[in-house]
Amino acid sequence: MTVDPVELTRELVRCPSVTPEEGGALELLETQLRQAGFRSWRVDRGGVSNLFARWGDKGHAKSFGFNGHTDVVPVGDPQDWSVDPFGAEIRDGQIWGRGTTDMKSGVAAFVAAAIDFVTETPPDGALLLAITGDEEGDALDGTTALLDWMEAEGERMTVCLVGEPTCPERMGEMIKIGRRGSLNAKIRVQGVQGHSAYPHRAVNPCHALARLLDRLASEPLDDGTDHFDASTLAVVTMDVGNPATNVIPAQARATLNIRFNDLHSGASLTENLETACRELDEAFGTRSTVEVKVSGESFLTPPGALSDLVSDAVEAETGVRPELSTSGGTSDARFVKDHCPVVEFGLVGQTMHQVDERVSVAQVEQLKAIYTRILSRYFA
Repeated sequence: MTVDPVELTRELVRCPSVTPEEGGALELLETQLRQAGFRSWRVDRGGVSNLFARWGDKGHAKSFGFNGHTDVVPVGDPQDWSVDPFGAEIRDGQIWGRGTTDMKSGVAAFVAAAIDFVTETPPDGALLLAITGDEEGDALDGTTALLDWMEAEGERMTVCLVGEPTCPERMGEMIKIGRRGSLNAKIRVQGVQGHSAYPHRAVNPCHALARLLDRLASEPLDDGTDHFDASTLAVVTMDVGNPATNVIPAQARATLNIRFNDLHSGASLTENLETACRELDEAFGTRSTVEVKVSGESFLTPPGALSDLVSDAVEAETGVRPELSTSGGTSDARFVKDHCPVVEFGLVGQTMHQVDERVSVAQVEQLKAIYTRILSRYFA
């Protein structure tokens, strides 16, 4: 059997799988995979639907894994779209609809490549697919649930490719071999309320917080590393909640986001923030607290056999030798990296999460060809 990745993308887009709704997307894929001889398991947890599928023997010494997600972000106001967000219309050589870029086309391409590959040239090894419905949400019960289940069941990928969009402008230009870490910190500075005409009788948390944020935003975290750009810190909210002009408030709050490279960890950055808050309190007489959530640690899959395998296949199909990058936000590769070596390669992601999201038909077909070439070379 031959699976058309374009038609499979369109079928997936017609499934309204806005996180955490499954929308029929995983059911569709499970049916296709089972018909091709894959064994499959639904790994649902915490109200999230996930799918694991395997062709070949469990525990084979050589296995290749694909990871991706079928959940999508909300469409926003449907009236802002020029097409039905779940219509999967083809126009001007592109498929239009929510999830076409991020990342139902990527899932369709690797599912189509996997089915055709095991049907036409059954490999001496195992082919594993880990597909989640919780990448765009909190990511607590998606790929992590799949990996927990795989560990309990003795399922293992030797290497893994995540099919997220990775190319900024043209097909083939970038592979992700790592990702920066992401940390969110909520800082609360407690002072003493007072009259603004008598500031000496109050402890102004606004002045203290402004000083802290200026210091944090002005001091570079680092200058970057061999494979990572410099870490960044961005203040994203500041809030006092004070409607009066003659009152010094008792409390001020702010939230910041740090995207960090492999010179740091969530723990080391948390310690730095806590130290800065203690120093602030000593200088201003305030009482500060910091609440930290680490969305993911930075990681790197060092250039080598896996990145060469993917790069060679991309170059053979596109004529472009991809850059090895760690740019961008987070992805589920941050979880897979604890299981096996992982890289990411997918389509051009210029319209992901936007109104009128769309993907080139030719790119979807090309991506399937790249994934097929990767499988052929890996199992050769």
